[in-house]
Amino acid sequence: MALRLGDTVPNFTQDSSEGTINFYDWAGDSWVVLFSHPADYTPVCTTELGQVAKIKPEFDKRNVKVIALSVDDAESHKGWISDINETQACSVNYPILADGDKKVSELYDMIHPNSSTGSTLTVRSVFIIDNNKKLRLTFTYPASTGRNFDELLRVIDSLQLTDNYSVATPANWVDGNDCVVVPSIPTDQAREKFPKGVTEVKPYLRMTPQPNK
Repeated sequence: MALRLGDTVPNFTQDSSEGTINFYDWAGDSWVVLFSHPADYTPVCTTELGQVAKIKPEFDKRNVKVIALSVDDAESHKGWISDINETQACSVNYPILADGDKKVSELYDMIHPNSSTGSTLTVRSVFIIDNNKKLRLTFTYPASTGRNFDELLRVIDSLQLTDNYSVATPANWVDGNDCVVVPSIPTDQAREKFPKGVTEVKPYLRMTPQPNK
């Protein structure tokens, strides 16, 4: 069954490039980005894994752990990591799950038989999971299109902000931009709640400076 937003994601125990991982134990109280790859030694995924290694401090700042997945075995992953480090001028500093039996791929519905990857390979999925093990966002990319990890960071910023304040984030929002006051708060209450000011564009569209800045 496909996972839906708000679902508690399933736990699993699986081998990885860093040894056996029990997902819940490994995640602890952190957020998680889990992202899958069709196979080792694939060109687009090589660039993606390298990019994640380079920006991992940005995930760390947000209390987010990153973990990749491929259906090849851990020894293959270690060879691939060597190539990634060489070609992408990085040091892969997070685990890659070795999902040879496709246990995790099937739990998380990563195999799409009608996609260009075929009936047995994982599509290039992304799952953002919060510190309560709830699924907060999914992306599924075709094999030909590299993922935008700046967008993942932007979404995490939005999710973590809106979890703690009565705001939503508008189109193309980035950290530091004005936010939308949620519709459930009347304007007079919003003006008290957001002392930096509330601009009423329409009764249903009120803007306020980002409250945690």
